[in-house]
Amino acid sequence: MIRMITHGAIPMKNEVSIRSRFGFSTTAVIVGVVVVVIGVILLLTMRGGTDYASGQKIIDIHTVKRGDFRIKIPANGELTTSQLVEVRNPLETSGVINKITEEGTYVNKGDVLFQLNDDQIRQKIKDLNEKILDQTNRVVTSEQSLAIAKSAMESDLDKADLNIEIAELALQAWREGEHIQNEQKFKLKLETTKINDERLVKRFEEAKDLVENGFISRDEYERDRIAMIESTAAVKEAEISLDVYKRFTSKQDEKKRVSDLEQASSEKGRVKQRHQAEMVTQVATVESDKSKLAGSNERKMELEEQLEKCLVLAPTDGLVVYRSSMREGRGRDDQGPPMIGTSLSPNQLVILLPNTSQMVASVKVSEALSGRIKSGMPATVFSDAFPNMAIEGEVGSVSVMAKDGGWRDPNRRDYTVLIMLKTDASMGLKPSMRCRAEIELGLVNDVISVPIQSVFREGASSFVYVPADGGWSQRKVNVGRASELAVEITEGLDLDEKILLRRPDAVEVVDKLEGKNRGGDGSSKPKGEKPGGPPAKIASKKADDVKSS
Repeated sequence: MIRMITHGAIPMKNEVSIRSRFGFSTTAVIVGVVVVVIGVILLLTMRGGTDYASGQKIIDIHTVKRGDFRIKIPANGELTTSQLVEVRNPLETSGVINKITEEGTYVNKGDVLFQLNDDQIRQKIKDLNEKILDQTNRVVTSEQSLAIAKSAMESDLDKADLNIEIAELALQAWREGEHIQNEQKFKLKLETTKINDERLVKRFEEAKDLVENGFISRDEYERDRIAMIESTAAVKEAEISLDVYKRFTSKQDEKKRVSDLEQASSEKGRVKQRHQAEMVTQVATVESDKSKLAGSNERKMELEEQLEKCLVLAPTDGLVVYRSSMREGRGRDDQGPPMIGTSLSPNQLVILLPNTSQMVASVKVSEALSGRIKSGMPATVFSDAFPNMAIEGEVGSVSVMAKDGGWRDPNRRDYTVLIMLKTDASMGLKPSMRCRAEIELGLVNDVISVPIQSVFREGASSFVYVPADGGWSQRKVNVGRASELAVEITEGLDLDEKILLRRPDAVEVVDKLEGKNRGGDGSSKPKGEKPGGPPAKIASKKADDVKSS
């Protein structure tokens, strides 16, 4: 800076020599320059700045030609990929990063992305192994207890069956043996007592004659009479004994033996019920122990799976992008990039793996243009990072639903268009790069067309500015197909006519379309000087300039 100031200084004696050589001062030179500038400004003001034939304004004039142009729709957006794989924390609990691949690294399928600390999981597996061993012993013990209970039940049931069989045999033995024997014994006793009674009665009657005739003594006679009385009593006793046995004793003996059989059967039922209750308890214990063991084994398998998941591998080829680098929506991610020691919550997004072998341009188009875009249409995309590199592609899809502009522009409705790009890794494209796209809707062949900035609209009418009487006149035109740069003129202009590419100043307009003539040809001539139009001399001079150009 000091050097520049030194080189820009002019010695005082040079100023004196210049003044003395030409004979006038620097002040006079400055005054002359100011006068010239003011004169030029006044001249330009009088001419109204409408000399389109000058070197500066000649670029504002276009000659109407016939030709071809492509209909293109401009759109802006960003680059993305057709395949974007999200890699999250696979653990059911929070994890701490022990190792992580650097962002921007291109990884292949199966490469390590990051590794989580597994000390807690290993300790849990160790504790669980001890628990599984204890539960296994409990299962064995409960199964043995169940087997013992089954054996005891079978033994007691066999014993009960034996008691039932004994009771049945006792009842059968009484009915078929003892009962008959007792009945025969009482009958035999009754029969013998009756025979003896008849014998003694007959002997007593004979003793009457003998005692009367003196053949026996009175004492013998009395003994015979006593014997007869005793035998008669014995007969009655035998009859009563037989009757009591039939009516009471036999029935009592039978009911007792039947009761013994019933009690034996009931005891078997009680034994079975008691053992079944014990069996239910033992079976429930076994099932509970087995269930606990199965749950522990299942949990162990889950922990082993979690242990394997601590080493996270790339599910596919792609570029490592940390989640903190992906900004979506209006929110802001306050968390920094993942690094060694970073704690991850369950299912937390850690890395994105975009497959850069197939890049996609995601651009927005307005709702009015979305219906004209179809899949397969060619498109050219320019990345902001490489603005001079044209990337060819074609439309892959157009979103079904539109998205509004959010709180900033709620009335705006845009559709997302995905453009499949023909790229390779050497281009250096990455997701989230800003881009602009030109979607080609079609080719317009052999038509009269003009630059789109030369066509103006007012209401339902379209018009251009053409030279007229040294100025510019509005002429109505009918437009057809249009692109972002050119528009087809179906009526209103001829070949080689000249039109203005900009909106002229008010003083340059010599004729306007009247409201009632909006539907006319718009070529009416002015009558005299229009308000705000240029003077006649200036208008004439401008017309001559147009002809000469």
